[in-house]
Amino acid sequence: MQPIALEALLPADLDPTTCKLHCAVFNGEEYPIDVLASDPLGWQGWNSWRADKDDFNRQFIFSLAQDRHDATLWLFGGIWEVIERRPQPHAHSYDLVHRDDLMGPFVRRLYVRLSVTGRQRRRNMESCLGQMTVSSILEEEFVGDPFPGHDRINHSLADLTAIVSQQRSDWRIALEYMKGVYVIHDQTTGARYVGSAYGDTGIWQRWSTYAQTLHGNNVGLRELLEEKGADYFRANMRFALLEFWSMRTDDSHVLERESYWKDVLHARSLGHNKN
Repeated sequence: MQPIALEALLPADLDPTTCKLHCAVFNGEEYPIDVLASDPLGWQGWNSWRADKDDFNRQFIFSLAQDRHDATLWLFGGIWEVIERRPQPHAHSYDLVHRDDLMGPFVRRLYVRLSVTGRQRRRNMESCLGQMTVSSILEEEFVGDPFPGHDRINHSLADLTAIVSQQRSDWRIALEYMKGVYVIHDQTTGARYVGSAYGDTGIWQRWSTYAQTLHGNNVGLRELLEEKGADYFRANMRFALLEFWSMRTDDSHVLERESYWKDVLHARSLGHNKN
């Protein structure tokens, strides 16, 4: 089937040569699609940021947020009009107004397909428009990836931090009243850390501690964080559940299974567990 060109959706009175295309990507701490989904002021901040050069030097910014799972898929983040520019680099030097009258109903609903090569994420829109197609239009606005199921969690610490900061109800409800054993896997080295949630602390509360501290108050992970830094942690440390039970489960069973998984995964000898 022939893809639909994005140009077919553009308003007749919007000249692409008056637009800068902003293809927002992961900045080491946050995924832009999560900011777009949950933090309107934060998303405006992403579009008002000036780097070294005056990249947003046109009347409008056509904003897109990269999907977390597909680098060629972008969620439409609205059209912003630049009403004032300041010369300061590395600051929010652009004053913006969101133009809801220009494709407003498509914000957080329109997915655009575009393969972006090179490192430049702020481009003249007409140079890319011929490659931009409509991937899909959601019935409702995007609010974040849904909870995948207890046995399908495989998320980075950056993902987890975004989920906790948004207080995603589907994740919280699924994990708040569950005990469990989990593994944190370093994608770069292969080293593992095995932990557990027991007592009055459900998995949601335990993982919220990681989102806030990064190391979860674990000695081995704290040492690794000091060595590698926060950006490394957010991007490389991935979480998965090994086993999970209701809060009625006896703590001794949880701790016994945690010890079992530490042995199976060599989390003490080859990983970051210190006990």
